[in-house]
Amino acid sequence: MDASHPTQRSRLRGESLRFLLGGGFNTLLTYLFYWILLSWLAYGAAYTLSYAAGIFTGFAINTWFVFRCTWSWRKLAAFPLVHLTNYALGLAVIFICVRFFLLDPRIAPVVATAVVLPFNFLLTRSLLRSTR
Repeated sequence: MDASHPTQRSRLRGESLRFLLGGGFNTLLTYLFYWILLSWLAYGAAYTLSYAAGIFTGFAINTWFVFRCTWSWRKLAAFPLVHLTNYALGLAVIFICVRFFLLDPRIAPVVATAVVLPFNFLLTRSLLRSTR
């Protein structure tokens, strides 16, 4: 997309705003699930499970609310693969925050989210906007 065209810039701004709103809602759900899981699991396992659950809610939010796309089995199947990169980066950020900066494991996912967010937008948009 040529972001220099006014209509395309407006569309990108709208998608970006909806991505932040939808992502914020999904992040809150995922973070709540993470906190609940910390009662029984180590932070790495709790993050993994909550992240996996967030992929499916994120797919629905991004498909219908953010990018207003047509749902497909192919996109649903590819969505977790796209997010594998986000997951690995997020887990690395959490590990570094907890291990080296001694950040509370309940707070480390907030830092991970801030680092991963731009990559997540670009990868998600690329997948869901594809016409293949």
